[in-house]
Amino acid sequence: MKTVLKASMVLLLLIGTFFSCNPKLEERPKQLVKHVVLIGSDGFGAYAFKKAKVPNLRRLMEEGSYSLKARSVLPSSSAVNWASMIMGSGPELHGYTEWGSKTPELPSRIIGKGNIYPTIFSLIDEQLPESKKGVSYTWGGIGYLFEKDMVDLDFNGKSDEETKDKALNFIINEKPTLSFIHFDEPDGAGHSIGHDTPEYYEAVEKIDSLIGNIINALEMNDLLDDTAIIFSSDHGGIGKGHGGKTLEEIEIPWILYGKNIPKKGKLNSSIVTYDTAATIAYLLGLETPRFWRGKPITEAFN
Repeated sequence: MKTVLKASMVLLLLIGTFFSCNPKLEERPKQLVKHVVLIGSDGFGAYAFKKAKVPNLRRLMEEGSYSLKARSVLPSSSAVNWASMIMGSGPELHGYTEWGSKTPELPSRIIGKGNIYPTIFSLIDEQLPESKKGVSYTWGGIGYLFEKDMVDLDFNGKSDEETKDKALNFIINEKPTLSFIHFDEPDGAGHSIGHDTPEYYEAVEKIDSLIGNIINALEMNDLLDDTAIIFSSDHGGIGKGHGGKTLEEIEIPWILYGKNIPKKGKLNSSIVTYDTAATIAYLLGLETPRFWRGKPITEAFN
């Protein structure tokens, strides 16, 4: 009898171990919103909030949740961090390691159906297959970082204004589940004139006005009630460059706003670029792959 009992216990232990180690996805949360608009502003350092007049972003901060201590992955440059933002992992896994990476310099640890490291778009494509999704971007480098055959909008604008207009037309008419809007400024001003200059802050304030346009359009078309807006950046800057390890380069803003999301104000969580993808998945009730390293910023929802 003791031998049979021991054998049964061993068998149950093995079964439990098998099921605990093999699932590919985390437990699926409840869907909180119908639409997510991810707005990324290239080179927008968190330090800009000290001097720039950004009333629209401050409205989102006051009525939502935010951190001005979020951090980019290293190196603190563009393709590395935009990839991390939508791929839920850092360069050690997705393999994009340089400012202008078009293909991974380091072989991606996982290759998904889109023949790249799986992004938030592939999760939506798999779990919400009828959903619309799109990307409107000013910097052409974004076009190498997502699964083009899985989106309904792939638009590379010539200016941030054009990028915004195309995105809004898509959002209003198609009501997508996820829209990623990438603005190239204030990175251009930072490189050509310098960070922490009057021209840089002028570019920051222009981005704020575009965000105001987006908020107003969502309100006018009765979309804001079921939408979450996330605003973030890829890096900051110092002098006329970035890519280093100073706080001016790696600290970025991270803002979450939604009428159905609690007003939490300043967050204490440690936020890294790749946590954005996981938070989007959480908002949409998606299961996240275990190979992702990002985690949802649940402090904003509790």
